[in-house]
Order: sequence, then structure tokens, then C-alpha cells
Amino acid sequence: MTTRKRRRTSKVSDELSVAVVQCALGDARELNVARVVGHIRDAAELGAKIVLPPELFQTPYFPAEHDEDYFAWAEPAKDNPTIARFCDLAKELDVVIPYSFFERAGQAYYNSLAMIDADGRVLGVYRKAHIPEGPGYHEKFFFRPGDTPLGVWDTKHGRLGVGICWDQWFPELARALSLMGAELLLYPTAIGSEPRSHEDTKDPWQRVMQGHAVANSIPVAAANRIGDEGKIVFYGASFLCDPRGDLLGELGPDESGVLVHAYDRAALAKRRASWGFFRDRRPDLYAALLAADGTE
Repeated sequence: MTTRKRRRTSKVSDELSVAVVQCALGDARELNVARVVGHIRDAAELGAKIVLPPELFQTPYFPAEHDEDYFAWAEPAKDNPTIARFCDLAKELDVVIPYSFFERAGQAYYNSLAMIDADGRVLGVYRKAHIPEGPGYHEKFFFRPGDTPLGVWDTKHGRLGVGICWDQWFPELARALSLMGAELLLYPTAIGSEPRSHEDTKDPWQRVMQGHAVANSIPVAAANRIGDEGKIVFYGASFLCDPRGDLLGELGPDESGVLVHAYDRAALAKRRASWGFFRDRRPDLYAALLAADGTE
């Protein structure tokens, strides 16, 4: 049994103030949504201005198995009543909410994120670019690869870059979002036990994102779910880290709650410039990155 906790890693100011939400999401849609709404309110009370829920938080993690019945859970981005509810919440609390959802667009299905600004407007939709396929993570059965531009938006509370779960393992995406001017990388996630190998991926999962933070001099926030949903046991470990990659806070494997931290925008920009990663890049040498087999 999990307990609801509220923790703050530092005094929240009028800077780049972000929260991650972690909780169990194996219940019916309304219970899951209500639970996340409660945590968003908690985060706002603690001063957060950007609040990140986990991936596909409205429902249990359905891609754990091949089951065509789950296609009925998809909803369009336009005239979506749950998105409208979160738009109202964002406006009420003056917070930005990156809203992850199962999108239906005509006959296509996507793992998507609507960026809801603090005034309640949807700034745009990003569709997950990298779609995994493996035991317990059968996302290619459900989702097409994303066809939208990369997810970077100017919001009321900062310029934000987003990837969704499997996206977080790819340094190319983190670098591209950073080059596009993101001040913060946000990764809503659903990850846990590996059904075939029983490998614990928690540490490498965190480390790869901490590496993105270091290589791009940018803070990272990741929000995961917890709990045993049958096929997968989700290990939580939602965290915030600084541009050094140092963890500023982490939630445990059975811990429901939020983490909040405020970053100094000016200090972040100064560090990015002084380390010279973007000054010393050699894009003229990186042609191999543009080919699937590494040929130029």
C-alpha cells in the first residue's frame, strides 16, 4: 500500500519551477484522472508552475499485451473532454501541464502529448517519435511513429522540450530539443520490470537522462508510474536533476506524490554558454547520424 507524500527539494521561487507526479495508475480512467488532478493541485500549492504527469496516465498501461479491445480507449486531440478538463485546471492553477494521451486521428493511432499552457490553451501536440516493441512493451501494435515536429514550446513559465518514454533513451532527440532552445527536458514515462529478462533497468534509465542533462547543460524531469499492473511492476524513481546530472530529488518505488524544484534561468543559460558544448559542436562531421545504417 502506497502513501501519498508531498516533498519539495528546495524553496520554490518565480524561476523555472517544475514538479513531477508519481502514482499508481492501474485503476479505471476516472480514478486515475482524479488521482493525477489531486497531485497537480498539491504541486501547485508547493509553488510549481510546470507539472509533469506520467505517460498515458488515464488508464492502466495497456500496451503490455496485444489486445485489440484497447483501441477503443483512444480519443481525438480535438474536442477531447479530458483535455478540456486539464485545460481548465491549468488555467485555474496557473500551471503548464504536458498532457500525455492515447490519440486517435482518423484511422491512425499515436502515443501523444498535448502541451497545455498556464492560460488553458493547447499550444500543440507532439506524437512520440520512437516506438518500442518487446515483451511487456508492445507499443508498435498500437501506435504509429510520430509525424509531428519535435515538441518544443514557449509557455508562460518557460521554453520546454518534451519526449515520451522510449524517446528518453535517444541522445539525438535530447540534443535536438536543446538546440531548439529548450530550457528544460520533460519525459513522461511508463517503465518497470522487464518480463523476459527480469532485469532491473531503473539505474540505466535514470543515467541515460542524467547524461542528456550533462551533455546539453540542461535540467531534466522524468515522471513514472508505480504499482503492479499484472504484466509489469512499475518502479517509479521519478526524479529531477540539474545540468550536472546530479539528482535533486527522487521518489521511491512505492511512493505516491510530487517533487518540486525551482531552477534559476539566468544561471542555467550562463552554464550552457560557458561549457561550450554548443560552441564546439561539429555538425559538418555528423552526416552518419542522418542514415539508419550510419553511411554518409
